[in-house]
Amino acid sequence: MALCPGILGESRVTSFRTNTDRLLEVRLQDEKVLAIAGAMVAYTGAIKFEKSLLGGEGLFGALKRKVTNEGMQVMQAAGTGTVFFAQNAAEITVMALAGEKLTIESSSLLAYDTSLKTGTSFAGLRGASSGQGLFSTTVEGHGNLAVISRGNLIMLEVTPAHPLCVDPDAFVGFKGDIRQEFVFDVNWRTMIGQSSGESYQHKFTGQGVVFIQPAER
Repeated sequence: MALCPGILGESRVTSFRTNTDRLLEVRLQDEKVLAIAGAMVAYTGAIKFEKSLLGGEGLFGALKRKVTNEGMQVMQAAGTGTVFFAQNAAEITVMALAGEKLTIESSSLLAYDTSLKTGTSFAGLRGASSGQGLFSTTVEGHGNLAVISRGNLIMLEVTPAHPLCVDPDAFVGFKGDIRQEFVFDVNWRTMIGQSSGESYQHKFTGQGVVFIQPAER
C-alpha cells in the first residue's frame, strides 16, 4: 500500500510505502523523517542522518523519558532521495493519522513524519508484565507512520457491547475512545497450578480499535 505526499494544513506528509512486507521505503523531497536509530538499511540520493534528541516530543517529553529510563533512540533523515528502513526482519504496516491519537509500544514504532507529535502515556501493569516498561509512546496529529510486528499486524474492533481482552505480550497499540484495565484470572484452577497459562489479560472497553501481533514477546 502506497501513501502519496500531500498537504494537510501547514504540514507536508512524507511518502511512506512498503517496498516488501519487511522493508519500508520513504521518499524525501527536501524533507525530513524520524526513525528508530539503526533502522536505516539503505538509501539513495543526498540524505543526511543525525541523532534526534527530542524525537518530536519537545523538551519536557524527552526529559520525562530520561528520568523514567524509558529511552527511545530516534534519528532524523533529511534531504532528497529514498531511504529504506527495516528492523529485525519484522513485518511493517504503514498507517495514516488524520488528527487522531495512537498509543503504541515504543518497540513497535519504526518511523514517522516530523509533522506528528510523540509523547508518553503510563502503561502500568501491562508494560511491567510484558517487559516493555511502564510507559507507552503516543503519536498524534496528521501524518504517516510505520509500525513493526511479529507477523501481520491484526486490528480488532472494540465497542461498548464488545470489550476486548488481550495478552499483554501480543499487544501493539490502540486508538479511539478506549479505556484500559488489568484483569487477573484467579480461580481455583490457578491456585492449584492448573491454569491455562493466561493468568492475566489487558481489558479494553469503549469505542476504537486495538492492534495486536500473532506472536508473544
